[in-house]
Amino acid sequence: MKVILLEELPGKGGEGDVVEVARGFANNYLLRKGIAVQATEGNLKQLEQRRNNIAKREEVRISDAQALKAKLESQVLTVKAKVGDEGVLFGSVTAQMIVEAVKEALDLEIDRRRVDVRQAIKVVGEHAVEVSLYRDIKAALKLNVVDEAAPEPVEEAAEEPAEEAAAEEAAAEVSEEAAVEE
Repeated sequence: MKVILLEELPGKGGEGDVVEVARGFANNYLLRKGIAVQATEGNLKQLEQRRNNIAKREEVRISDAQALKAKLESQVLTVKAKVGDEGVLFGSVTAQMIVEAVKEALDLEIDRRRVDVRQAIKVVGEHAVEVSLYRDIKAALKLNVVDEAAPEPVEEAAEEPAEEAAAEEAAAEVSEEAAVEE
């Protein structure tokens, strides 16, 4: 059965594409959910009139996906996990953990079903993960898996100067009080 897709359908096509699908799939899923309409003469004429608008939306989606790809690939994301002896994880890094790391680091929402963890990540270190953004636009994420129990060196480095500054201020106050007393 021929249908006109009203939105992207992974593996089949994008908005405005006329595709051939099984009659049961079309009737029971695509048409009922409003993902597609039957490819009748009237619907095909309407499609031709809407082609320009569809092309503009498609350009926007592609440019957004390219920008998101650049943003994702420019960062190294840190994923914290429980680690046992010799840097082996208890379990493995899941797609949901990666989505949460992206949300925390970049404040971006991505669908966990679009994260492709080809091999289970079960050791500490750097790993590559692929994320499908739109059609054939995919981003290669760089993950750094670390022990969640390990201290964070960035926070320690930031705390030390603050402690030193507080100690210097206290010493300055003591010396001022001593000068005032004399």
